Amino acid sequence: MKLSYIVDQIHKLNSHFLHLYRISTPRSACLLSPPTPSPCLDNMAESFAFNIAGKLLGKATSLLVDQASLAGSVYAELENLKDTLSAVKAVLLDAEEQQLTNHQLTDWLRKLKDCFYDAEDVLDEFGYDSLLREVVNEGGFRRKVHHFFSTSNLLAFRLKMGNKIKGIRERLDKIADDADKFNLKKIMGVSVPVVTGPHRGREKTYSFVRASDVIGKDDDKDEIIRLLMQSSADDQENVSVLPIVGIGGLGKTTLTKLVYNDARVVKHFDKRMWVCVSDEFDVKRLIKEIITSATHKSCDDLPIDVLQPHLTNELNDNKFLLVLDDVWSKNRDKWLELKAFVDVGSKGSKIIVTTRDTFVADVMGTHSMYELKGLPDVECLSIFIRCAFKDCEDKRYPRLVRIGNDIVKKCKGLPLAVRTLGGLLYFKTHENDWVRVGDSEIWQHEQKKDDILAALKLSYDDLAFDVKQCFAFCSLVPKDFVFHYLELIQMWMGLGLIQASEQKEEEDIGNQYINELLKISFFQEVYGNEGLGDCFRFNHKFTMHDLVHDLASLVVRPECTMLNFDCENISRKVRHVSISESFWPKEEEEKVSRFFGILNNNIRSISFPTIEVGARSESFMATCFLRFKCIRVLDLKKSSFEALPHSISNLKLLRYLDVSDNVNIKRLLDSLCKLHHLQMLLLGGCKSLKELPRNIGEMMCLRHLVVTTKQMALLSHKEREASTRCFNSLRYLFIIGCYCLESLVKGMPSLRTLIIWKCPRLLSLPKHLPTLETLVIANCESLEFDLGNRSKNEEGKDKDNTQGFRSLRHIIFIELPKLEILPRWLLTSNTLFSLSIFNCVNFRALLEEEEEETGLNLASLDKLWIYNCELFSLLPKGMDHFTTLTQLKITYCPQLSALPEKMTRLSALTHLTIDGCPELAKRCKPGTGQDWNKIAHVHHLDLDGSNDSVVHDILKPYISKAAMIYLLMELLKKI
Repeated sequence: MKLSYIVDQIHKLNSHFLHLYRISTPRSACLLSPPTPSPCLDNMAESFAFNIAGKLLGKATSLLVDQASLAGSVYAELENLKDTLSAVKAVLLDAEEQQLTNHQLTDWLRKLKDCFYDAEDVLDEFGYDSLLREVVNEGGFRRKVHHFFSTSNLLAFRLKMGNKIKGIRERLDKIADDADKFNLKKIMGVSVPVVTGPHRGREKTYSFVRASDVIGKDDDKDEIIRLLMQSSADDQENVSVLPIVGIGGLGKTTLTKLVYNDARVVKHFDKRMWVCVSDEFDVKRLIKEIITSATHKSCDDLPIDVLQPHLTNELNDNKFLLVLDDVWSKNRDKWLELKAFVDVGSKGSKIIVTTRDTFVADVMGTHSMYELKGLPDVECLSIFIRCAFKDCEDKRYPRLVRIGNDIVKKCKGLPLAVRTLGGLLYFKTHENDWVRVGDSEIWQHEQKKDDILAALKLSYDDLAFDVKQCFAFCSLVPKDFVFHYLELIQMWMGLGLIQASEQKEEEDIGNQYINELLKISFFQEVYGNEGLGDCFRFNHKFTMHDLVHDLASLVVRPECTMLNFDCENISRKVRHVSISESFWPKEEEEKVSRFFGILNNNIRSISFPTIEVGARSESFMATCFLRFKCIRVLDLKKSSFEALPHSISNLKLLRYLDVSDNVNIKRLLDSLCKLHHLQMLLLGGCKSLKELPRNIGEMMCLRHLVVTTKQMALLSHKEREASTRCFNSLRYLFIIGCYCLESLVKGMPSLRTLIIWKCPRLLSLPKHLPTLETLVIANCESLEFDLGNRSKNEEGKDKDNTQGFRSLRHIIFIELPKLEILPRWLLTSNTLFSLSIFNCVNFRALLEEEEEETGLNLASLDKLWIYNCELFSLLPKGMDHFTTLTQLKITYCPQLSALPEKMTRLSALTHLTIDGCPELAKRCKPGTGQDWNKIAHVHHLDLDGSNDSVVHDILKPYISKAAMIYLLMELLKKI
């Protein structure tokens, strides 16, 4: 993959970039300008001041409640600050609307927002003191005395903070006084809506697209396939190049995916490879990605002269198809260099190049370019109806369809614009909503022929305030960047962009935001474990179209930017920095010190999206820990330090720390546990880490912990006994490659997701995780499940405690050799939604035969999948209890030879897959098999591959042992 062009501007309270994704090569440019905005987008820079004011009001109110015992003067200053914030917030919506035509107002909003940022820093520092006092109060008298005599004792701290609050309030008062000259209207009582709409993201893989999802491309597809398959005696080169040219949003990539996956093309070429090029045409990176695509294995970062033989070996004497998607570079020398490396295929090999630029087509093409045109209005309307209505509901709303037809005509045949506006109007049946979109003033501005930002802007305007902020943050990643569901939410949380409500936690709200962006096609899914259920939702991946990325870049200025270490002219307004380097510079100390010396002290996030070799510089560490005391997000992944210094405790406002894949770090000092705001701590892949800090269980706000460690227990017995909290706030715990680990932590009363992978000495699980929803365990050879007393006592009650896991929704077991039957606590769950068991060689049944009639009650189970369990021979007779089961998949379980009689009672069952079970397949043969009557009511049957469904094709590669390991690797490797 590649970096997209670098964004020059962003506006937002807490924007930043995403850390955990690896992209091979940075761009050479230091800082590129964002796309030139059309007039309707020109002054969007201050559109988040209202959000920030609302968040500050919430924090000020919370502090006033929490700090009721404050000295009168400090309490009064907090009250005054809250009053000023309320007054300013009331006019902000009008100010943000008027700034489109008033540049003085834009400047006023910019000053106001700078003050807001400083106010947030002060309030968060006050919040840190509250957390610190809570820890001290739980720690006993000795810690209290030590705290009192430290330099941050209560009286001195509150005097200092009182002065800071007063200074912020006076500064804010002065700015607020200037608002009178703008005659702004007060808009009171505006709430920030939370998105609750349904998920409508398309199921797509990166080089895959469903043909049924594409309208109006058949003729183009057939013609391109004809050009690819034709041979001519006049061809003087083995490898010829076909450029596909079209404006942005027209569907070049979608069309090429259709061609790439067409059965005729698959049969015609010996090898097919797909590489997304984007802005930077880096020959070495492209060679690596071609090798990766050809071999389906990651390619090491080797010198180009070492890579060349590997590439030749893959392509030599093979007729191949190579897709170079989204090419921008007009550098003919670089293209000829790459072509020389790939020009080793047999005659008839083809390269498809997709581009917006006819000059690129002229530089690269050997065929005449294939110019893609816009879709006819009638086909655009079909796409629009599919996106705007549920199945066949358009028949109920003919007036809306007529309005939609007028909207479609304004989209100029561009499928991206049509899909986006269709998603915007989904679920909206009031005619006024549709008329508002069709009659919007945004259509009146002069548009270039390839400018669809107006259509996208309409969808952006319809988003909730907080969703706009989160979307704008995504502009900091490169174009063609692949987002990961949970990782994106973690970053949003670290930057304070998601605020929990009484009904929902931050992670759930982040999920809603992603669903909304998927619904309107701002995000497009490129990969997902569709067959593995909702428990793998956090492994779903998605990307943004280039034009959507342009929109995000235009609405966020100028606090977030992507830079490299050679940059010199850096705006003083930058608060979020993403470094576009793959490798730490050789002139490390001098270059890094100079670069970070240019930045303001109020930097809020530093990340390295493309880093392959991370930080080594002591000066970098010193700068971060001593200067950037307002930082919320710090990315130190793939660094090579052996320890973090004590000075990390200076980062009192830090919420997100990534030290993953540092193979040298051996210890984490206890000073890390002074980061009481820290929510995300990522230590996966730290293979040399001997142990966690002894007080880590007492970190007040820690919600996500990913860990690789050499210790036998996450906390020693002494530490567990001494701790009064023991991970009380932890929601997500990922334990990866802990080869010495024998036991986990007891407690964790708020844990929602537990993933354990490659812990061969782990003996048991905690018995009481009442809030746990997702459990994934893989490659734990010694793990034994507490099966409980499976009999009943004289009162008819289960003797074992089945309430310890009362919230479980999703379970995946992979390669657990000691798993023979399911534990009792699982069989009686009334919340379990999906259960998947992979490659468990000794797994023989869900429960013992004598328990089959009455031993289970999985009343909420929707999906049951059992793969490659060679001894599995029995489905329970009492399966009629599975009243909600809709999907049953049994693959490569050769001992299973019959279905239970009560299968006929599974009225909810709609999908049944039986593959690699020869005796059972015979009994289920349609019409004649002995078990056919038991499953004849099921609508979608896949018996030994008879139905080539997409889901089946996706799941089939996951059956082998190696593929099971790969599955978990894909889930965890970037965390």
